[in-house]
Amino acid sequence: MPEPGDPLWSQGWYRFAHRIDSPNFGPRPEGSAIDLIVLHSISLPPGVYGGDEVLRLFTNTLDWDAHPYFQQIRGAQVSAHFFIRRDGALLQFVSCDARAWHAGASCWRGRTNCNDDSVGIELEGLEGETFEAAQYEALSALCAAIGQHYPIRHVAGHEHIAPGRKKDPGPGFDWAEVKRDLGWPEEWFPSA
Repeated sequence: MPEPGDPLWSQGWYRFAHRIDSPNFGPRPEGSAIDLIVLHSISLPPGVYGGDEVLRLFTNTLDWDAHPYFQQIRGAQVSAHFFIRRDGALLQFVSCDARAWHAGASCWRGRTNCNDDSVGIELEGLEGETFEAAQYEALSALCAAIGQHYPIRHVAGHEHIAPGRKKDPGPGFDWAEVKRDLGWPEEWFPSA
């Protein structure tokens, strides 16, 4: 586990994120190494930005009757560690020391159940559409901080860990920019 006394982190909570506690988390399995970052995209309703619906989804307070789309996800209990808004604002819902519920049925680097040893980051957006410069800036800073605190060696999209089931963040996401910004080894990322 991470070293104590890191000024950017306190019990898995990142200093520069606005904390909103989600009840949707659990303990990580004994001995799990937090070595994977999983990138997602989300907007509720799809393609609508700036509201509080994602926050409400992750905190189990979403009004399921407020929009017809919400009937498709009614009763979902999900979370991610982080959510990056279109303007780059950063929110954290679950301590990175804990297991958030973002990946679902998944497999990457020969391991299943990616929730066990990953940090999930949701970008406000829609799969297939582009993301904002402020989001890439916030994402790169966050990933760098996570990588300094946890033994990260892999970064993948939801589409990579759950192919055929998930398509986010999608073709509008600029992997080349993230690789360039982070300067991490090419083999840590999905192949093109």
